[in-house]
Amino acid sequence: MNIYSVISANKWKSYLILFLFILFAGTVAYVLGRATGYGPSVGVIFFIISIVYSFISYFFSDKMVLATSGAHEIQKEDNPQLFRIVENLTIADGVPMPKVYIIDDASPNAFATGRDPQHAAVAVTTGIMERLNKSELEGVLSHELSHVKNYDTRLMAITAVLVGFIALITDMFMRQLFWFGGFRNRDDERDSRVQLFFLVLGIVLAILAPIIASLIQLAVSRKREFLADASGALLTRYPEALASALEKISSDPKPLSTASNATAHLFIVNPFKDKGLSGIVSNLFSTHPPIEERIKILRSM
Repeated sequence: MNIYSVISANKWKSYLILFLFILFAGTVAYVLGRATGYGPSVGVIFFIISIVYSFISYFFSDKMVLATSGAHEIQKEDNPQLFRIVENLTIADGVPMPKVYIIDDASPNAFATGRDPQHAAVAVTTGIMERLNKSELEGVLSHELSHVKNYDTRLMAITAVLVGFIALITDMFMRQLFWFGGFRNRDDERDSRVQLFFLVLGIVLAILAPIIASLIQLAVSRKREFLADASGALLTRYPEALASALEKISSDPKPLSTASNATAHLFIVNPFKDKGLSGIVSNLFSTHPPIEERIKILRSM
């Protein structure tokens, strides 16, 4: 296995998952539209509303994430070493210099945000700067800059739109079903039977679709972590630095106090350090791939 094959494989896997996600969202909208008796046009209206809401959130999400994380922007004179590492990596990778932020927290972690390389920011905790040496910190920052270059935040914004869309239409479907006296009835007996079939199918989807959508979103997030690992290793040409950094970060027991469920997927390692779940269940509902697997892949490059 080499770096280029890992990058290529993870890109195609991510695109395949996203395609299936869009297909799934469209199927849910169609079924619920038919179940209401008003056709798929209802789903289209919900989809438009969801896109408008998500479009507004998309342009301000980076500012909200940085604010809720307690990050403060620094200049070169505030931390010359950190600033120079980011500066050198951006020059080597051919991307614009992002804004640099520090989070005053003893838990070692880092994340990148921004809708594209021209509007990007990287943030690191004080804990990660204390725990890692220069090469390991370069490995972490190369991972985060790869997220920016690979447009991962944009991809995750698209999946967030789809998750929000599915949550919106299933919620409205169930509200209409239980609180507003059902749906439009058909006079024709055959049409009534068809609508009954879609109604039953719609109820099943309304219960399962939000769970499935969240699992797909988590799958996309995990694939992008693998891709950023490989891209970061390609940038530094030193996979061991990132592997060593991941070992140190994951072994630290302190959770990140400012992290939330909405921002957890952004960090290089799960900020909650939650070991309550195990095995398949833990991996299925995690925003990140298993650390052991990430380290193994990096050390096989």
